[in-house]
Amino acid sequence: MSLLEWAKKEVEIASKRERGNNPEDKWDYGVACYESALKAFESLLEDGHSGMSIAITKSILNRLIEGKPLTHIEDTEDVWNKCYRGNGDNKTTYQCKRMSSLFKDVYDDGKVVYKDINRYYCINKNDPNISWHNGFIGNIYNEMFPLTMPYMPSNKADLIVCDELLTDPKNGDFDTIAVLYIQRAHGERVEVNRYFKEGDTSFIEISKDEYEERAAMDKERRKQTETQ
Repeated sequence: MSLLEWAKKEVEIASKRERGNNPEDKWDYGVACYESALKAFESLLEDGHSGMSIAITKSILNRLIEGKPLTHIEDTEDVWNKCYRGNGDNKTTYQCKRMSSLFKDVYDDGKVVYKDINRYYCINKNDPNISWHNGFIGNIYNEMFPLTMPYMPSNKADLIVCDELLTDPKNGDFDTIAVLYIQRAHGERVEVNRYFKEGDTSFIEISKDEYEERAAMDKERRKQTETQ
C-alpha cells in the first residue's frame, strides 16, 4: 500500500467515526477538516516531499497558520500601521503589518517600546488548563524581557504562572494578583514572586506577608460561600 493510499484509508476511518449516524451527503465540520488535511498531504506527496522535507514544510506551514513571520521583522516604516493616539496619551501606537500581535509604542520623548501580545500567556497555579492574557502582568513581563528588533518570534510562548485572589466579593472576580514565575520557551524558569492588590486606578505592589494575609481572607471567603 502506498503512503497516499494509507493516508486516504486513515482519513476514511476517522471521517466515518466523526460522521457517526449522519448521512454521507450531509456536510460535517470535522470531516471537512480531515479532507482538507488529506488534500495538503497529497499536495506534499505530489511535490515529491518525504521525510525531512515534509517536516521542514510542516514547520513553515505551522508558522503561517499561527500568524508568525518566516523571516526577521525589521523596524522599517513600511511594516507599521498607525493604530491610535488617545486623548492625554504621551505615545502613538502602531500595529505590525506582517504580524498582527506585534505593536510599537512611540513616546513623545522618543522612547520606543515593542510588544508581542502572543509572546506570553498566563495560567493560574491551581488551574493550569485555563490560560489568559493580562495587560498589567504583560507590562511586568516586557520590563523583564524587552522585545528588540530585528524580531523573530519563538515557536512557543513563555508561560507566566500566577495566582489570583478575591478578598471581597464586591471587587469582582479578583482583587489580588501574584506573579510567581515565568517558564521560558527554551526551558529556563525565572522566579518573579511579586504581589499586587487592586488600587483606585491600578494594582499596587504589596509585600509577601500582606499577600499571605489576603490569601487567608480569600480562603475564608470561599469557606463561607460553600456553607451558604
